[in-house]
Amino acid sequence: MNSTALLRAIFYRIKKYRLLVLAAALAGAVFMLLFAMSKRTTYTSKATVFPLLSPSDRTISNSMLSGILGLGESPKSFSEEASINIIELAYSRRIREALAVTRLPEFGNKMISELIIEDNNEHSFFIFGNTIKTPKDSVSFALHGAELLKPHINAKMSKNGVLELYYTGTKEELITPVSNVLVDKLSKFYVDLKRQKAYEDYKFTLDKIDSLQRMINAVDRDAIGMQKRTMFTPAELLEYAIPKENVSSEKTRILRQRDMYINNRDEAVWRLQKVTPIIAVLDKPTAPFEVKKQPLVIYSVIGLFIGSILCMLVLCSTLLFRFIKDELYKSIGGL
Repeated sequence: MNSTALLRAIFYRIKKYRLLVLAAALAGAVFMLLFAMSKRTTYTSKATVFPLLSPSDRTISNSMLSGILGLGESPKSFSEEASINIIELAYSRRIREALAVTRLPEFGNKMISELIIEDNNEHSFFIFGNTIKTPKDSVSFALHGAELLKPHINAKMSKNGVLELYYTGTKEELITPVSNVLVDKLSKFYVDLKRQKAYEDYKFTLDKIDSLQRMINAVDRDAIGMQKRTMFTPAELLEYAIPKENVSSEKTRILRQRDMYINNRDEAVWRLQKVTPIIAVLDKPTAPFEVKKQPLVIYSVIGLFIGSILCMLVLCSTLLFRFIKDELYKSIGGL
């Protein structure tokens, strides 16, 4: 069987079973249509937030802002060695767990994770649905809810240094309340981290100053002890004091260190009092949302194409097998 004969045979075979091909195409279209219908419309909210600093920091530069938000190199002072990356904080499991167990009064005081699970189970569709088992305690709600929320939260930093938070969901009524809770949890945790960092710096500085003061006191005690001791020459009984140059240089070195940490203490006190960032919401996560619907027509056309192709392949499989077999025999016989 040559290629021309194969094409003629395939044509007549498809023509003979054209109703079966049409039925397979329709079945494929229906299947893909049901699959598209199982994919619900999604709504995405956007909230832009910005940290308000103390009045003396309002003239902060872009590089300083990037350092505070953890995007670039932060100032190398002792209290900003470990800058807090607010984007990684938004993606963290701790934020998602706190979000999952938060109760919404406007929805019967139910937890956010509970509402998401109920919404998913109510719209579980045919064979494409995935029913989620409801957890029995708050810990399980937090853990399971954090995993459910993971693909629905997105965060990025704009070119102007403004944080953009996105939340995507399938229930439009939940979008704004959940987005507001997300902003609140992120703001509180971020502020708490900054305050804790400032407090730890202040505490470390005080401990270091106390340690250096104890070292100075020890050096002074050694110097006083050396001052009280005298030595005499055996012949002329001349009295002279023990040299204290090394003790004096050691005390000077420790004093310089102590003075440096006293300056750092003043900075730590200032930061402990002033560095209290407030996350200000520039654009609230309210409607209109970004709506993404499934293209039912495109899915149906794809189903028609796949169903018809598969059916024709099955119908013509014997012809194709015979053609390949003949070609192999010819090639082997030619060798």
